[in-house]
Amino acid sequence: MKQYLFMLAIMLGTSLMARDKVPFDSNWKFARFGSMPDGSFKREHKDIDEIDYDDSSWRVLDVPHDWGIEGPFRSDLPNQTGKLPWAGIGWYRKVFESPESDQGKRVFVEFDGAMSGTQIWLNGCYVGEWPYGYTSFQMELTKYLKVGQKNTIAVRLDNKEHSSRWYPGGGIYRHVRLVKTNPIKIEHWGVFVTTPDVSKEKATVNISTEIDGDTEGLVIHQEIFVPGDPLIKVAEKKSFKGELCSVDIIKPKLWDLNNPNLYVLKTSLIKDGEVIDELDNTFGVRSIAYTAQGFYLNGEKVRMNGVCMHHDLGPLGTAVNVRAMERQIEILKSFGTNAIRTAHNPPAPEFLDLCDRMGILVQVESFDVWQKQKVENDYSTLFGAWHERDLRAMVRRDRNHPSVVMWSTGNEMIELRSGNDAPMAVRLADIIRSEDATRPTTFGCSRPEAISNGFEHTADVFGLNYKPHLYQELRDAKPDLPIYGSETASTVSSRGEYFFPVSEDKRKGSGGYFQVSSYDFSAPNWAYRPEVEWESLDKNPWVLGEFVWTGFDYIGEPTPYNKDKTNLLNFSDPAEKAKMEAELKKMGNQIPPRSSYFGIVDLCGFPKDRYYLYQSRWLPDVPMVHILPHWNWPERVGKVTPVFVYTSGDEAELFLNGKSLGRKKKANFEYRLRWDDVIYQPGELEVVAYKGGKLWAKSKVQTTQDAAKLSLEADRTMIAADGQDLSFVTVRVLDKSGLMVPRTHNSVKYTLSGPGEIIAVGNGNPTSHESFQATQRKVFNGMALVVIRSKKGESGKIKLIAESDGLRKAERIIRAK
Repeated sequence: MKQYLFMLAIMLGTSLMARDKVPFDSNWKFARFGSMPDGSFKREHKDIDEIDYDDSSWRVLDVPHDWGIEGPFRSDLPNQTGKLPWAGIGWYRKVFESPESDQGKRVFVEFDGAMSGTQIWLNGCYVGEWPYGYTSFQMELTKYLKVGQKNTIAVRLDNKEHSSRWYPGGGIYRHVRLVKTNPIKIEHWGVFVTTPDVSKEKATVNISTEIDGDTEGLVIHQEIFVPGDPLIKVAEKKSFKGELCSVDIIKPKLWDLNNPNLYVLKTSLIKDGEVIDELDNTFGVRSIAYTAQGFYLNGEKVRMNGVCMHHDLGPLGTAVNVRAMERQIEILKSFGTNAIRTAHNPPAPEFLDLCDRMGILVQVESFDVWQKQKVENDYSTLFGAWHERDLRAMVRRDRNHPSVVMWSTGNEMIELRSGNDAPMAVRLADIIRSEDATRPTTFGCSRPEAISNGFEHTADVFGLNYKPHLYQELRDAKPDLPIYGSETASTVSSRGEYFFPVSEDKRKGSGGYFQVSSYDFSAPNWAYRPEVEWESLDKNPWVLGEFVWTGFDYIGEPTPYNKDKTNLLNFSDPAEKAKMEAELKKMGNQIPPRSSYFGIVDLCGFPKDRYYLYQSRWLPDVPMVHILPHWNWPERVGKVTPVFVYTSGDEAELFLNGKSLGRKKKANFEYRLRWDDVIYQPGELEVVAYKGGKLWAKSKVQTTQDAAKLSLEADRTMIAADGQDLSFVTVRVLDKSGLMVPRTHNSVKYTLSGPGEIIAVGNGNPTSHESFQATQRKVFNGMALVVIRSKKGESGKIKLIAESDGLRKAERIIRAK
């Protein structure tokens, strides 16, 4: 035992020499060409890739970086992609030294993601390209590297107009690193961990390891441990003919939604007694199973309460930040979300790390299109040459994540209309299975004909977009096929907006000033309110669950005010399609909306009323009750003002100024309680909810006094002084008694002192063209957001002051440590 521990210590001591990962995010120089933010055109310079190109006037910045979010918003730009200047050409250049210790090494550059059309040069020599902006990739620099000298890397990105249906961002928006290895090494993403047999008593762990280089005389030494705990298992393999290394873990700590336990596999590659490569992979011990009766995690049935999420981080844009993504997941979990579909592309690797750690199921999606285009320069232009490389990159990078439970080959592809294209679905699924046969393949299907034209045979799990009425029909045709709602609801609303009279017609909730009522009836023609999906799920308990469109509002695609003609793809009725086409022609580009209304929470992460409706459904054992609308309606005294109640209870009684307006109980397939004939009087509206006849929860809304002061509430008052950590500060307008005044839109100025900086402001208003990168912002219906980032290596007190004319200012202290 002592001899083994001594050998282990030697190996650990040489691990940094075996493989060195060098952060490569800082001190890039950046410039834009082609389409410029102000609408002008700047001709691209020649020889930017050359070592001696003069970049002294270029901007110096760190990545991740999103050039589009810097703005400005422009009314002439399409609202479908956020009215932001993300299209154009961007160049990044960086000078770095290659130390003498790189002699004899192989050196690679790894990009977690760059948007888009990436081309790379080193010292004036062309290294390679990777067009798709959402997949991670690695390129070898060894051939062109000058060891012991300065080196210049140049990266060109080309975001073509009309290449996306939502805001894609622009730039090196994920992390970059250099990886230095010995000539013989573990293949990139070459370690694959599976857990084919899992129980509470024992789990079998299979490990496949691919080697890049000559395997003669090599030994693979692998250790499994829990971070912070002693070593659990050790395995060695001296044969390299493709067979697995298999070990058992006794009484394993299983990964599940409530206890997302993780293990680490340390793989050491040994030759002649020396470690020549070493790699850590995190994994989880868990089993998944899909049947016609549902989805099972570790043998227990789990209903997927899922949401679809685009990749932007609201006012922060697309530049990856771990804390911002963590906050998103925290908010999603707070109303009961247990699954996320990464619409419509592979996510940042850190996002999946968070889902592993926080207990979230993930469907990783690959593409929005295949060969048939939705917009002019979309992925269809790359599909033929790149789909296999992108699919393999997606699966190989992410296949060790226990949170990943499905691979999606695409979303609402035009090909679904004809069974002649079904063989392509088979090909894509086969590519995925060749890299990972442990998870099912799926896609998001919006075409009713695809359940009977041959596509119904091409996915392991069949996802239906907005087709709850087809669940039973598909089950009758394919009784053994697992089925779920891959995209549901698409209800639209603006936080804090309520229109009268209240109409249940889903097309009549839009206002004259480009907002949407929060009575939660409004939806596009192809979509519906949440209850439609829930009734179908309750009648068909074998459906795996749903993925709501969407968890958060996102930049771009502001349906129902969207000029995007791809909306026409959702219509099968010719008359409805013609009507929508006429409406889209009238809209043009000049209308103000620039972000979506679909979210259960708004772009800042502030809950809409729908948040509480989903919470009442997805967290039925948590006592809660919510009233809408707010109760500030001086112009409605004596008028009918409907009141809705969302509760996890089964009945509730409503009181206005102490007088009961009746007690109501949910009927079968009824998910909200309604008092449609309430006559507005100022004062206090209170609801008392019951469950099983017992008191369950209470809530109230009150008519406020005039706005008197501001308040600041930070989600975290202690942040790391690493230049990355964030504090999200909510700004509210209050009356003198401390109640939020809902119908306020005051302009607020923000001042910051200390070792931090304001990196974004927002308010959740989909029509606002105020910059996200400013120190002033209007509140929207009483609320706004300020995002503060620490400065690297600087500890101390950060002080935020918020001021607005006529209101008492507010202060908040945040400490960086």
